Amino acid sequence: MKILLAPDKFKGSLTARQVCDAMTEGIRLAHPGAEIVALPMADGGEGTAEVLTQATNGQWITIPALDPLDRPIQASYGISSDQQTAFIEMSQASGLRLLHRNELNPLKASTFGTGQLIQDAISRGVTHLVLGIGGSATNDAGIGMAAALGWQFLDDRGEPVAPCGGNLEHIAQLIPPVSPLNLSVEVACDVTNPLFGPNGAAYVYGPQKGASADDVEKLDQGLRHLARRIQSQFGVDLADLPGAGAAGGLGAGALFFLRATLKEGVKVVMEQTRFAENLPGTDLVLTGEGKIDNQTLQGKLINGIAQEAKKFAVPTVALCGTLEAEPQDLVALGLTAAFSVLTHPQSLDEALSGAYDAVRQTTFNVLRLLNRNTD
Repeated sequence: MKILLAPDKFKGSLTARQVCDAMTEGIRLAHPGAEIVALPMADGGEGTAEVLTQATNGQWITIPALDPLDRPIQASYGISSDQQTAFIEMSQASGLRLLHRNELNPLKASTFGTGQLIQDAISRGVTHLVLGIGGSATNDAGIGMAAALGWQFLDDRGEPVAPCGGNLEHIAQLIPPVSPLNLSVEVACDVTNPLFGPNGAAYVYGPQKGASADDVEKLDQGLRHLARRIQSQFGVDLADLPGAGAAGGLGAGALFFLRATLKEGVKVVMEQTRFAENLPGTDLVLTGEGKIDNQTLQGKLINGIAQEAKKFAVPTVALCGTLEAEPQDLVALGLTAAFSVLTHPQSLDEALSGAYDAVRQTTFNVLRLLNRNTD
């Protein structure tokens, strides 16, 4: 029997790798001779770079960089074992997690640190980049990132403009770097918002980054202005492209400055881990995440896993901490079954601390049920 493990993390308790380890122990107890292929997964958000680095037997690299407010920090990213692909999460250098609530200021925040990570990867010879853009503290449309990669931004007097959200409206000219970027880029992006307007980066996401109503208006006008300048200088229209408004406009910045392709996070991870290539000959896919509810239907990991496995007629079983999906939701997901690993009433702290043993025990029970004729 061949079993493919493809779980996400159980947020707050287990990494995706630890979930795989717990599942493996449960399988071994129930079916010692099973062939197990473990592919820790992610949905394109936090932890994706680490998962993909592990999946490619790569190395984790830490370098000095600048945080969203231009303060020195240490930030990390991964490079595949063949040194060709870098895995970068913009939250490592430009994320909300780096700032205290009273420090949030998208007018001043910059993606320069993300550009530093990209530049370091380029200096190491990578030819491909997978960029995760969740958790942004910025609203600069990626001009900070671009500045770190050699772009210059000048005002109407020909003076340099500091690359941050509050200065977008002052940009009169964009000057590309001398050497063009020799890099193919995939961006893990599940957001479809346009760059500006009522559904754009500033209005939808600005307030959670610390923007007041006046700030939101200023940021939105800045995004509009930058789009007009790019249209005028380069003939590229970014305004209505789906995903352009992701990460404070970094979606648009990646499309223009990096010539990137925006993809659903789950699809990026599945491609990089070669999930589909492991499905032929598989008897069972075992996946899971901390919570399965109606949001799981909206293009997230389990949905992607189950739908791909369905193409190969492989049953998919999901384990989770909290199971809130209705039966019809599980059918829509393409799951054969879903089980909560919680076996008795307990506090959240107990559930989190006991998650490893709970996943192992539930996996054992699932495998005993599926292999009831092996005794």
